[in-house]
Amino acid sequence: MRPCLKRYALVLATVAALATAALAGVETPAPPAAGPAASAPNGGATGKLVWVAAPGRVEPVSEEMRLGFDIAGKITEVLVEEGDTVRREQVLARLWDADLKAAVAAAQAALAAREAELEKILAGARSMERKEAQAALAEADTVMRQARLEHERREKLLAGEVLAKEEADRAEKEYLVSRQRVEAARQRFHLVDDPSRAEDIKRAWALTDEARATLDRSKAYAAKAEIRSPIDGVVLRKHRRAGEMVSVSFDTPVVTVGDIGRLRVRADVDEKDIAKVREGQRAYMVADAYGERRFWGTVFRVAKILGRKNVRTDDPAEKNDTRILEVVIDLDQPGLPVGLRMDVFVIVEGEPEK
Repeated sequence: MRPCLKRYALVLATVAALATAALAGVETPAPPAAGPAASAPNGGATGKLVWVAAPGRVEPVSEEMRLGFDIAGKITEVLVEEGDTVRREQVLARLWDADLKAAVAAAQAALAAREAELEKILAGARSMERKEAQAALAEADTVMRQARLEHERREKLLAGEVLAKEEADRAEKEYLVSRQRVEAARQRFHLVDDPSRAEDIKRAWALTDEARATLDRSKAYAAKAEIRSPIDGVVLRKHRRAGEMVSVSFDTPVVTVGDIGRLRVRADVDEKDIAKVREGQRAYMVADAYGERRFWGTVFRVAKILGRKNVRTDDPAEKNDTRILEVVIDLDQPGLPVGLRMDVFVIVEGEPEK
């Protein structure tokens, strides 16, 4: 049958069905109100309850936090299970980290060596070294005085032609050498006794700071082998097990946590209704799983930018490129499962009756 004949036959069948229903006294249902904004009799100032409808999804007040490792490796243990209560900074999972711990130990040893060198430079020479240098100076000075006396005595003998000139020259040489030794001993004593030079101290400090920074970097990298909870909350999902490999090249969360002490619903308000929604408005939510039961809440935040819709239905004809405005609603009571899809009705006019 041609397409035009098929459409004609369909129209005839529809007309016949409506005519039969009218003759039988059956009332056909009224069409739903056009668009997500509609009204329902419920009293109020205008006698009408006007609301904006939108799909929504339950989420923790902290949102769902998918936690993973910052480095690649092999998971050695996951310390929590789904439903476990966790505290802030609690370790949730670990990677194999023997090499990272070894790097931390090496950095600690290097820092200890640098700190010891710095202390040595700041303290200067030990008292025993000072005494030794002082004794060497006194000994050299005694030798020099003796050499000077011998030199003067031989000079007199040379003047009286009693001593050969070679002997006098030898005595003068010994005296001059002893003077040089005294000067060397004096410089040695000052080197030991004086405080360290400023440039030596600065260099020692710089090397110590460098070693400390290396240790901090090693510790920070080793800490990446652990996942710690950023909040007090509950483990909502456990994605990985011990023995599995994780990578940083793609998304590999290990656990998902959230604070479900309070719940929120994130709703996708259609672009044409965004002018009707504002913070502080009351709203109620319904879900197929709870029948006609209403869950009330208050609009907490209205986004400042439009985006693509977040909540998907099972309708294959649903458009994915619809522009929406995110609206976050604080629920009055907890207890709903995270991720539950709900129909949201934001009251824009009239007083709701609970």
